[in-house]
Amino acid sequence: MRLFLLPISTRRTLIYCQRLNVTTTEQQGWLDKGTHKAAALWARWEQKDSGWQKKVVNYGNEALKRIPYEEWGLKSIPPLSARRKAEGRSGKDAVEVSFPATLIPPETVTEVLRKLGTERQTLHKTRMVYSFIGMPISAPFALIPVVPNIPFFYLVYRAWSHWRALSGSKHIEFLLDKNLIRVTPSKILDDLYAQGNLPCDAACEKSPEKLSTKTNDEDVDEKMVLQKSNRHNIAEALEIPELDIELDRAVWQVEKALMEKQERVKEEDLKAATSKQRKRD
Repeated sequence: MRLFLLPISTRRTLIYCQRLNVTTTEQQGWLDKGTHKAAALWARWEQKDSGWQKKVVNYGNEALKRIPYEEWGLKSIPPLSARRKAEGRSGKDAVEVSFPATLIPPETVTEVLRKLGTERQTLHKTRMVYSFIGMPISAPFALIPVVPNIPFFYLVYRAWSHWRALSGSKHIEFLLDKNLIRVTPSKILDDLYAQGNLPCDAACEKSPEKLSTKTNDEDVDEKMVLQKSNRHNIAEALEIPELDIELDRAVWQVEKALMEKQERVKEEDLKAATSKQRKRD
């Protein structure tokens, strides 16, 4: 497999795993087979012109769009297998990590990778447990005729999603602990980010180590370094079609978060100005 670190803003980076040796359907476990069957069913429902299946798909897609891009990124990393553990103990097959060196200094890659790979472990554990707890509570909805038990299946999906993200997180942690990371700056990514004239602020240019290595709250002037118009070029250049939707989701979520943050700052400034005016009066 190959890992990519793709900056979205001056504070946020998407981690994505490209699986180079995908197993065939015959070699896949029951969980993978079930996932593919569910995806096929969802695709058939999307083709419906109307009806409750179409409504479920529309609402479902909106819900999926709001699942944090960090979770989707961790889910792209396969669970740690016994074979991989054995290879790790013997020091074989280091995983390549590609990134734009103009935005992420090579010496900070392992730090960024550990932060992205481990900071959400507690969250995924907690929410996975909550999803399991909610399953029996939602089970009685199965008594309703015609319509399937949507709440139950949603909780099943969320439990699986958190488990996959947690598994991906532990895989990253294993690679770092066993020193199985091969830092590989990508000229392609450097060129793509540069060609897009992506707006990295002066502070980022002067001190690139600030990018992706600190928490979001530490930078009031967080700015986008990737736009929706550039995501397709990256996916196409890397020859990873499925990366397009991951970048689209990440850019949408970060842009939305920054807009909401700006609105909060404006409201706070307005309240402060109003309070000062009242004191003067």
